[in-house]
Amino acid sequence: MVDKKTDKYFNEWKEREAIAEAMTPLIGKLYRDQEVACTVFDRPLVNQSTIDILRAHRFARQIIDREIWVKDTYPILQAMTKLNLAPAKVDLARLALRFQEQGGDDVDSFVAEQLEGLNTGISQQLKEPRDVVLYGFGRIGRLLARILIEQSGGGNNLRIRAAVVRKGSKNDLAKRASLLRRDSVHGHFNGTIRIDEEENAIIANGIMIKIIYANSPEEVDYTKYGINNAIVIDNTGIWRDREGLGRHVKSPGASQVLLTAPGKGDIPNVVYGVNNELLENDDAILSAASCTTNAIVPVLKAVNDAFGIEAGHIETCHSYTNDQNLIDNYHNKERRGRSAPLNMVITETGAAKAVAKTLPELAGKLTGNAIRVPTPNVSLAILNLTLKNETTVEELNDYLRGISLDSPLQDQIDYTNSPEAVSTDMVGSSYAGIVDSLATIVQGNRCVLYVWYDNEYGYSYQVVRIVEKVSGMNLEHWPK
Repeated sequence: MVDKKTDKYFNEWKEREAIAEAMTPLIGKLYRDQEVACTVFDRPLVNQSTIDILRAHRFARQIIDREIWVKDTYPILQAMTKLNLAPAKVDLARLALRFQEQGGDDVDSFVAEQLEGLNTGISQQLKEPRDVVLYGFGRIGRLLARILIEQSGGGNNLRIRAAVVRKGSKNDLAKRASLLRRDSVHGHFNGTIRIDEEENAIIANGIMIKIIYANSPEEVDYTKYGINNAIVIDNTGIWRDREGLGRHVKSPGASQVLLTAPGKGDIPNVVYGVNNELLENDDAILSAASCTTNAIVPVLKAVNDAFGIEAGHIETCHSYTNDQNLIDNYHNKERRGRSAPLNMVITETGAAKAVAKTLPELAGKLTGNAIRVPTPNVSLAILNLTLKNETTVEELNDYLRGISLDSPLQDQIDYTNSPEAVSTDMVGSSYAGIVDSLATIVQGNRCVLYVWYDNEYGYSYQVVRIVEKVSGMNLEHWPK
């Protein structure tokens, strides 16, 4: 015989499951029709399964030390569908908590009041979609494609149009579609993929991505494919200076280029959330810096703003990359010729110098080094810092937790207090870096911070944020 408590738990689960299922079409309609992205403490709900929606709500325990249920957020969501909202990110959990704190009973009036400044009827941010071209379709290129497709909404914003690659085998198109469909690290593509051989294109969730074969930027005339005013995302890393990258913007139909690697010379290296002012200069050539720079700079800025940084050393345990060898073989860089899956490999990193480009106030204060480790993705940065002011573990962690929840850096910095957190838990994170609070060490004015980062996915999200910004998009966080 099943006892009452067993029945209680299962019946509660079925109730929550039913509510989450009812939320799904409302979340999708808000996103497609009004470009409103619903979240729960910044965890996205758009294109998520029933279980993912419930899991996002369960995550609230790490934020507010108590549960928040779908029965709390569902009425908020229903009230939102009655408004004519402008594009934005709206946190259902924060609205639900405010409603509970105020002890109100009219949820429609409450939501209308809280989102009054958003209830403008503006249905899209751009007058016309911005064309995006991926120059290169490797690890970062395919993840950028996944993100851009996932965030296509009603099709009025960023629109991925093409990927430029070198021709491979005779079944090149099918192989590239297969690599987009299946990924050993990030799993299957969330949707459907087919190919159009006549157009030489991949059709992913209804979006046609032309595969253009070329060996150099000069060979491509994007206007032949109906592509205009495109921002080209160069994720090959072949050209890193202004002269080399400038070859892209000379191609008909291209107007800007964004490098997914540190730029050389006077190219602006942008870490989104930190030095966005560099994006206001209408520069045709930009760099998104490196994955490690994006992971550590937001945390360093936050710590420096509150406590001051006098000196420090950055050590990164970085997953191996495609430029290393599977087994021992010749490599033009020291140590990297040794087998990547079998060795930890000490190598150099430009992260410390890159910090100075984005945070000039820390110039000359940091050193850095890296160890390539035998994992395919997710890296760890160890920030060993000497602060101007003394602090405690509790004070430093509470501060960083607050920054991750409500600050201009809340899209860049995540926070975990799980005693069981390991690297694979961070696969697929959209944040630039995740502070592991239980590993934090403080002794007087010295501290050690451990920052996880998905060096592929988290970095790709930062790249997309830059593209959105230079295209005129800016999804503000609500409620204010």
